[in-house]
Amino acid sequence: QVQLVESGGGLVQPGESLRLSCAASGSIFSIHAMGWYRRAPGKEREMVAGTTSGGSTNYADSVKGRFSISRDTAKNTVYLQMSSLKPEDTATYYCYANADYSSTYGRMYYGADSWGKGTLVTVSS
Repeated sequence: QVQLVESGGGLVQPGESLRLSCAASGSIFSIHAMGWYRRAPGKEREMVAGTTSGGSTNYADSVKGRFSISRDTAKNTVYLQMSSLKPEDTATYYCYANADYSSTYGRMYYGADSWGKGTLVTVSS
């Protein structure tokens, strides 16, 4: 399986910045895409940003110009640089990866999604 571990969440004031990291580990053969979703209290989960193995990126309209996603392919790590944070950015942020990997028992999975446990970002004065 693919294990995803997020870090970097915390409490910040409006206008401040924060960087999230997500490291993937396991019997990974290839990662096709990595990115971030978030879920605010009482709201549906929404896509925040994503990046593919080809280098393309996409962002939610609500974060364009403020958030930037990047990826270190050698480290199987994806980052989310968040700037000009707003109270409405408060949410639990979840990392995802779409990858080819083998299970503990040697079964191959192709293009399978994996999720991290989430890291809480709170923007408040």
